[in-house]
Amino acid sequence: MTAEELHTISKTSVNVITILGKPYKWIESFVTEDKIYCIHEAETEDVIREHGKCGNFPVNKIEEIKAVIGPATAENDI
Repeated sequence: MTAEELHTISKTSVNVITILGKPYKWIESFVTEDKIYCIHEAETEDVIREHGKCGNFPVNKIEEIKAVIGPATAENDI
């Protein structure tokens, strides 16, 4: 995707979040060759699907994040 396409998609997402009128937060998205993986915070899966429908974004799968880990996780004693 071009920088312009990514800019347009981002603006659309922000505009949809504004008009949803529900608690919703777009954290970040990861762009690969043929997909975009998005991290969002919402009260329900339905709200995420509504965001996708309003923005004309495909929502193929929703997964709840159970934990976040990184290099610092290895340094912590259990």
